[in-house]
Amino acid sequence: MKKLLLAAALLAAPATAFAAADFAAVDADKSGAVSMEEAKAALPDLTEEAFKAADKDGSGDLNAEEFAAIAG
Repeated sequence: MKKLLLAAALLAAPATAFAAADFAAVDADKSGAVSMEEAKAALPDLTEEAFKAADKDGSGDLNAEEFAAIAG
């Protein structure tokens, strides 16, 4: 069982690193947050409604966690 959990953790780690790299690439102005315009450039089908729903803290931008949730 421990080997199975370790394997699952190792498989998940690259996905997390990939999501962080995606966030850094989408954050064009390197502000540490993704604006609606930046998100729309990466996710052309993104609606303003979906962006606002993902913006859990109401800041008007998406942090890395919020962006990861919407980018899948």
